Amino acid sequence: MDTVRAKQILDSQNTYDVKLEGSSVWIENVDVENGTATVSVGNNTQTVPVEKLQEG
Repeated sequence: MDTVRAKQILDSQNTYDVKLEGSSVWIENVDVENGTATVSVGNNTQTVPVEKLQEG
């Protein structure tokens, strides 16, 4: 995924299936300048490169 798509998903009112290494995650924030996203996985929050996120 790229930062533009991650930001679109974050700003959308729809729900999208986004995965990080096979686990579903919720995008909390996208840092376009640094190419990272803060995601929630269960009770854990982490910042990862958006390239690691996959849609679908």
